[in-house]
Amino acid sequence: MAMNLNLSLVSPSMVVIDTSSSSTRVSSHCSYLSKNGEIGRNLSLNFRNVSMRKSVSVTVRSSLETTGPTVTVGKVTEVNNDTFWPIVKAAGDKTVVLDMYTQWCGPCKVIAPRFQELSEKYLDVVFLKLDCNQENRPLAKELGIRVVPTFKILKDNKVVKEVTGAKFDDLVLAIDTVRSG
Repeated sequence: MAMNLNLSLVSPSMVVIDTSSSSTRVSSHCSYLSKNGEIGRNLSLNFRNVSMRKSVSVTVRSSLETTGPTVTVGKVTEVNNDTFWPIVKAAGDKTVVLDMYTQWCGPCKVIAPRFQELSEKYLDVVFLKLDCNQENRPLAKELGIRVVPTFKILKDNKVVKEVTGAKFDDLVLAIDTVRSG
């Protein structure tokens, strides 16, 4: 028996499912890419003990923030102390590659266009860059940077690979390894 479910977004502050007394909620999470290529945030819907009627109407209020850092697929996104971890968490199980650079670094400038090319090639990977200036020093220190450029590859909110220096082939190999693993 098929069940039709009508959902409406009422408010960006909380998820609420209004149902009859015989229906409650059930939870599942999804991470998605929207049509314009932005990473969507997790959405929770709950259904427990839902009676199988032909039609059920519910109201959904979102607990998702409507503002915050966004990432566009096929582009490199500049991050800072405040935006890095929220973007990594929003990426879910997607591979994230972070280019840690400085404005004065010659090799950083040389590899930057090739890093952009990788973001256009690997549309299932999130590409970020962090200027390791004084303002972002706490994050750079937290991530253990020693030289620039350094590329950190993250999966499930953890650094799983690192490539130091402007070694393009090593970076491609590391990305491919994490993507396939």
